[in-house]
Amino acid sequence: MASPIFPSNISSLSISVADDDDSDELSRMRARVRRKRKKHHHRVKNEFSQRIIRFVLKYWTLLIFLPAAGLLIFEASKIGRKPSLDDAKVSEKVVEVRKPSFQADLNNNNNKSGGNLNRLDPVTHNVGGVRERCLKLLPYEELQHLDIPNHDEFSGPVKNMVYISEKDTRHIGGNITLSGQRTEGTRFNLFTGHQTFDQRERSFKVNETAKLHCGFYSENGGFKISDEDRSYMQTCKVVVSTCAFGGGDDLHQPIGMLEASHEKVCYVAFWDEITLAAQESQEHRIGEDHFIGKWRVVVVRDLPFADQRLNGKIPKMLGHRLFPQAKYSIWVDSKSQFRRDPLGVLEALLWRSNSVLAISEHGARSSVYDEAKAVVKKHKATPEEVEVQITQYRHDGLPEDKRLYGKKALNEASIIVREHTPLTNLFMCLWFNEVVRFTSRDQMSFPYVLWRLKVLKDIHRFPVCIRKDLVNSMGHVRKAKPLIS
Repeated sequence: MASPIFPSNISSLSISVADDDDSDELSRMRARVRRKRKKHHHRVKNEFSQRIIRFVLKYWTLLIFLPAAGLLIFEASKIGRKPSLDDAKVSEKVVEVRKPSFQADLNNNNNKSGGNLNRLDPVTHNVGGVRERCLKLLPYEELQHLDIPNHDEFSGPVKNMVYISEKDTRHIGGNITLSGQRTEGTRFNLFTGHQTFDQRERSFKVNETAKLHCGFYSENGGFKISDEDRSYMQTCKVVVSTCAFGGGDDLHQPIGMLEASHEKVCYVAFWDEITLAAQESQEHRIGEDHFIGKWRVVVVRDLPFADQRLNGKIPKMLGHRLFPQAKYSIWVDSKSQFRRDPLGVLEALLWRSNSVLAISEHGARSSVYDEAKAVVKKHKATPEEVEVQITQYRHDGLPEDKRLYGKKALNEASIIVREHTPLTNLFMCLWFNEVVRFTSRDQMSFPYVLWRLKVLKDIHRFPVCIRKDLVNSMGHVRKAKPLIS
């Protein structure tokens, strides 16, 4: 009998043999695990992204509002903060000559005006996404050495001015009588003389020698100034002036000037006896040297008009008659505080652009005819007065265009910067005669005179933001009292 192949003592031996199929299955299982982990990772990322999208869609208005509110708060903090050296480099170098007694008055006014008084921070505007200063003054070092140009001869069509006075008796008709306050049916009086309509028409015709009415017609016409004040005014070459008649406004001290300018510039404020009494009742008294702070206060007696607004047009428009030696002047309404260096302003608004007159564009309207409607609506003049003026301007052909010589056809006249030349003096005389003949609203007559005169083109009509940079606007403190004859 044959023997078995394997002996009995090894019958329980176990032999392990590797299986290729099992190995492949293991690899597949591992791959599935990796795929599951990857899918789970992507699913988590997708869910997170969807949550973000749902959050943005739900709260998008809030997400836009919060940054906008933050930006608004930041800009508001800039407005309210004190000016830095970068904002007003000149501020710490300006001359401070306030009298101690007047400092308390300034502080009181500051509280009443809501903190607008004595601010020097510049006004800026957006230019191509960048905030730039509206009024670009020269650097401090250059301002310190500014010289006043001396023009002995003036180019232009007008060389000389002759002002009609009481001595020219041929200009007064036999039946015309002139009073100190008012001629029957008109506001012409001994201060203005009686300008006939034919004389008005002839005054707009430009000749080398201009002859026309321009106030101060008679020695008995009023607007009396003391000899001492008149002598001081004769010394002024550059003048910053303002006025407050009828006790209307307080006197705001100018700020921002350099010491070099303070030595070359006169600051003159015109008061009447009503304003003098009102200010003295508040302990604002003129010193023995005739000054309050930087202002030389000139008290005018015997004002020629019952309308205090019209009395205010005399220093506003006839500065060349009050300051015959002055080469330049800056007019500032009494509701404003002048806050820039005057020579720097002359350089920026006149000399740099070769202009002889600078005035602000109007901020709200662009047409004389629109202004007429606003004057009536705001009760600044009677509808009848305005209708007479506008009817005449339409008859003369004044266009209704909202642009004149490439700029707005309407201007805001609270600040007037000008060189005293025969041509600008003629312009101011014509303008004054219009506000006497028609309404006292000078913004209605300014564009008309500019359009009629035609030859005065060297005017810098600057944007509103420059006007806001020149002054701190305080508003009218109280209503002016009419003059009772």
